[in-house]
Amino acid sequence: TSEQIEYLHRRFKQLSQDQLTIRKENFDSIPDLEFNPIRGKIVHAFFDKRNLRQESDGLADEINFEDFLTIMSYFRPIEMNMDEEQLDRFRKEKLKFLFHMYDSDHDGKITLQEYRNVVEELLSGNPHLEKESARSIADGAMMEAASICVGQMGPDQVYEGITFEDFLKMWQGIDIETKMHVRFLNVDTIAHCY
Repeated sequence: TSEQIEYLHRRFKQLSQDQLTIRKENFDSIPDLEFNPIRGKIVHAFFDKRNLRQESDGLADEINFEDFLTIMSYFRPIEMNMDEEQLDRFRKEKLKFLFHMYDSDHDGKITLQEYRNVVEELLSGNPHLEKESARSIADGAMMEAASICVGQMGPDQVYEGITFEDFLKMWQGIDIETKMHVRFLNVDTIAHCY
């Protein structure tokens, strides 16, 4: 809505300190993001050219307000008047954004190592969980992904990694449309992402 765009413009100006662009370091001033274990991946996603719908690879050094709106559009809530085709496209856009967060080397696959890195980051705040345990969790999840996406594999087969099509299969039945959204509160509070 126009009100939400106005809100986002105020937020953009606050983050950029009234500059025309935002750089990665501008995100350091967001208190809610400071303690997020995957903070780096979230900030990285804002500058990922794949998410900016510019190019298939690389990172932008800075983003303008139009780029900021493009990124925030991934977090807009569903609209009641969307038909099945629109909902499907909307869901795929959100999942593509998440996929890009995991696919850090931009090769179109989430490898076991990339998945391990995310799991280790997510669990880094837990002092009772050792790195080896985090690795085991990631390995188990990757095996489950392989069984969902490939089915029974032979002993000599290796699962190369999760493609976007695999990622869609894994998220089937999970209500990402209402979980990955922005709540518009006030300009002093950063938008919350789930």
